[in-house]
Amino acid sequence: MRQHKDDCEIGPLSPVQRRNTAYQVRENAALSNFRKDPLLEENCNQDECHYPNKIGNFSKGLPHNDLGVVDQGAYESLNQALNSGNRDDLENIPLAGPAKLVNPQAAYAYSLVGRDSHQYDIPAPPSINSAGIASEMAEVYWRAITRDVSFNDYESNKLIRLAAEDLSSFSEYNGPKEDGQVTPDTIFRGNSEGDLLGPLISQFLWKSIPYGSNRITQKNRTTIADHNFMTTYNEWLHIQNGGTPTEPSNYDKKSRFIRNGRDLAEWVHRDFSFQSFLNACLILIGFGRDAIDPNNPYLHSKTQIGFATFGEPQVLDLVTSSANIALEAAWFQKWIVHRRLRPEAYGGLVHNYLTNKLKAPVHQELLNSKSLKIIDKEYDTFLLPMAFPEGSPLHPAYPAGHATIAGACVTILKAFFNENFQIPDPVISSSDGLSLKRYKGATLTIGGELNKLASNIALGRDFAGVHWRSDGIEGIKLGEKVAISILKDHRHSFNEDFKGFTLTKFNGKTITIS
Repeated sequence: MRQHKDDCEIGPLSPVQRRNTAYQVRENAALSNFRKDPLLEENCNQDECHYPNKIGNFSKGLPHNDLGVVDQGAYESLNQALNSGNRDDLENIPLAGPAKLVNPQAAYAYSLVGRDSHQYDIPAPPSINSAGIASEMAEVYWRAITRDVSFNDYESNKLIRLAAEDLSSFSEYNGPKEDGQVTPDTIFRGNSEGDLLGPLISQFLWKSIPYGSNRITQKNRTTIADHNFMTTYNEWLHIQNGGTPTEPSNYDKKSRFIRNGRDLAEWVHRDFSFQSFLNACLILIGFGRDAIDPNNPYLHSKTQIGFATFGEPQVLDLVTSSANIALEAAWFQKWIVHRRLRPEAYGGLVHNYLTNKLKAPVHQELLNSKSLKIIDKEYDTFLLPMAFPEGSPLHPAYPAGHATIAGACVTILKAFFNENFQIPDPVISSSDGLSLKRYKGATLTIGGELNKLASNIALGRDFAGVHWRSDGIEGIKLGEKVAISILKDHRHSFNEDFKGFTLTKFNGKTITIS
């Protein structure tokens, strides 16, 4: 410890020592990531190789023929630009309309915290000829059909029961089941602990948010019932070619608490990247001391409280900053590895196949789905009815950006808060979404409701028709990996006597980052 009487600055290290130690902390973190992370061989589903006309890959915004098949030269230009990473090449990709591709250069960005975005792996998504994608497409059809059914009415609703029965027949449906069957209690939910307990919607999307001296009531602007988009072939093709939608969303005159799939879809249509997780963090802070993670070193200090470390500023910073680091990891997978098509594009494939206009490897299990008969009867097409006028954004499907953010932000929140803490005064929305009432069911915990929040935000995009279930589930897992890596880097930056971050992963395994 320095003891020079003329120094204004006191402390255990001299300026030179501190500078050297700071450098060493950063170097150790970088070396740890460099030495421990293997060089990964990324796996894709090989659709780009198996189907030379590229019907299995993302091509929205590029020019397409009348069957929705992408211009081969344009697709090759996209691939060459992505392969080179050259800014001029990326500026010369031929587009068919005014809509622009969303941020492919983010795939090349480097992060200064945690592992490099290219050092996270995810499994290949189902191929367009598989039973897996058949089940996922049937699920998004059913989500579209039942968008306006209140979650409170799932048990008694005939369409929900029919959807559960239909999805149970798929050999590779990967959603939750009871005794091997999809039920009204499990349908459209996530796969993690807590997802099947209590209401489908997380408490963190319903409870009021402390915001400084104010409280924000979570009533939201939503769209009117029975108003779907891209249900005519001409509009669908126009949007695939990057055209501007010909009709806008029509909004409900009343704000509502999230009460059905349409409301949830509109929430994840208009939210900013980490919005729901910032809200959750503020709600958790409002729960008080007992909601703090037991490993927090200041819970038992006689003279100190946490602030810049282990306090509100730090958790607010990490839960928000982790979102963009997660997006960089997702964007690498989206553009450089998988280039997976969106459900709306697959709906066009199904339509052209069933109207005998295009040969396509549509799986028989999807052709047997009762959802197709309902869609055909309602719209006289087999296109996927979309919740958004513009359909999906112009970047590939896999993994979902919302899901990857969700996995990262929720993992940070689990590290700083007590997962076993019981949610006080839980609520449930009325069927019309105009009020909240007290929820009187099973005990809900922070950990379970955070898992549910991640699923709501990830799979809420499926209610809109812009993502597949595997986009969400695997995106959550990817985001979790990103957050764990961030926490590892931060773990060795503290002066406090800290035993490490302990949290429960989405697969139910408890880990300690020490």
